[in-house]
Amino acid sequence: MSKKTGVNIETIRYYEKIGILPKPDRTSGGNRQYDHSQLKRLFFIRRSRDLGFNIKEIRTLFEMVDRKDFTCEEMHNVALKHLETLRDKITGLKKLEADLMVMVADCNNGDVPDCPIVDTLFNTNN
Repeated sequence: MSKKTGVNIETIRYYEKIGILPKPDRTSGGNRQYDHSQLKRLFFIRRSRDLGFNIKEIRTLFEMVDRKDFTCEEMHNVALKHLETLRDKITGLKKLEADLMVMVADCNNGDVPDCPIVDTLFNTNN
């Protein structure tokens, strides 16, 4: 299952442990034997993680899917909330990028210990 989904074995075990991936049956030799629904669920988890959903959000999505009476509007609202959070993070990252660009531009790459990057990092006014 790890090879099929691109999710490492330790992560699969973690998902089983926290209950977002059902524990599989075992063969007579003790190996885990996943069925198609577990494979689909792991693809769902992986894609959700790729999109930045955290475990709590994925659990919420599964609660909706598993009860089988969710509406598209409910899913839309969860995705929209996540999109807003993602946009806030992007805004924050763009600010960090701008700050770093100023720090790099202020640095003259000199060979003295007087470095504007270090000065900026030690500045308590930021």
